[in-house]
Amino acid sequence: MARSVNKVASRNRRKKVIKQAKGYYGRRKSTIRAAHDAVMHAKQDAYIGRKLKKRDFRQLWIIRISAAVRTFGVSYSKFMNALKKAGVLLNRKALSEMTIHNKEAFKDLVTQVTK
Repeated sequence: MARSVNKVASRNRRKKVIKQAKGYYGRRKSTIRAAHDAVMHAKQDAYIGRKLKKRDFRQLWIIRISAAVRTFGVSYSKFMNALKKAGVLLNRKALSEMTIHNKEAFKDLVTQVTK
């Protein structure tokens, strides 16, 4: 008896990879070997990028808070220490948004905490 081959599943698997490689340059978008390799590398980069994004945003928030606090003559580390001692439970993202959109409230917070 002849060996049965599941052509449908293997074709669908290949089609999925080719679909993921859409927009790639040259052979990487059309041949299964090159497309599979390119897609696997792209997935690794995407995974790493999701972790780096968190790092980058935290850096951005710290830079914004530091710049805003320096206008009041306080360093970032002293401000964050004063916040912790005062018991203010605002994260860096909220503080960063406050420096941009609600400058009066941030000014009041800085003056109240650094007394």
